[in-house]
Amino acid sequence: MKAFTYERAKDARAAAQAVAERPGAKFIAGGTNLLDLMKIEVETPTHLVDVQDLGLDRIEKTRDGGLRIGALVTNTNLAADERVRRDYGVLTRAIVAGASGQLRNKASTAGNLLQRTRCSYFYDTNMACNKRKPGSGCAAIGGYSRQLGLIGVSSACIATFPGDMPVAMRVLDAVIETVDANGQHRAIPIADFHRLWGDHPEQDTVLRPGELITAVTLPRPLGGKHFYEKVRDRASYAFALVSVAAVVQPDGTGRVAFGGVAPRPWRVEAADALLPQGAVAVTARAFQGATPTKDNAFKLPLATRALASILAEAKA
Repeated sequence: MKAFTYERAKDARAAAQAVAERPGAKFIAGGTNLLDLMKIEVETPTHLVDVQDLGLDRIEKTRDGGLRIGALVTNTNLAADERVRRDYGVLTRAIVAGASGQLRNKASTAGNLLQRTRCSYFYDTNMACNKRKPGSGCAAIGGYSRQLGLIGVSSACIATFPGDMPVAMRVLDAVIETVDANGQHRAIPIADFHRLWGDHPEQDTVLRPGELITAVTLPRPLGGKHFYEKVRDRASYAFALVSVAAVVQPDGTGRVAFGGVAPRPWRVEAADALLPQGAVAVTARAFQGATPTKDNAFKLPLATRALASILAEAKA
């Protein structure tokens, strides 16, 4: 790990200023992903701004009947919140499907949105990786790609977004609140938050330099039955090969998003409209234009079967 300096911020705007004004600076909260990346020098921040004292650890009702989740609410506390369990069950199910209990005790809501890919070529500093070193190439393309992406990818990168919680938040149409160094606030729909790779896979999100996530807002509850199906290589502490988050209404309509297949939680609203027609119709539309490799083509039928399982359970 390379040497860095450290400070503990006292308010959100000051934290944003500290990162914006210092090249190479980064925020740190739970550190469950960043510290791992620093140990192997994939991430080499020159300065860390600790945001754990900012009081962003509350879950509050909004005026329109939704919930506002502070950026520093831990995964454990969010999954256990009575209102989340009752009204946003897909979110609780997604959270408990991820990581270990110890990690969920430390990981934060904002940090979950900012997880970096688990592509093995990204983690190996001896390999070419446009995400880690722009312009260096992509060893994953033509390499072993079983875990990697098949839609929304590009000729520069085929890595996937690794998280579970944001897949559920995508189904719920969450909105991400931020503040920047000038004190300006933004509300970013999660549909627009994570970038597709294109020519700049080093840019995971639309956040600007120094922009700090302060909260995530959930709209009023959708009702219906909530599901999160995660298919992985072992029963726990593994990232998804394919995951499916869904909210299904009694008449068979609903919403669905997929994880483990794209640079961001993958939802196609036009596919939602096909839910009453069944899993094959939905996934055919959701994955229209997919470019699987020989190693990960199995994810397409896997996604269909995972969704079919959910729809069968919804009818039971």
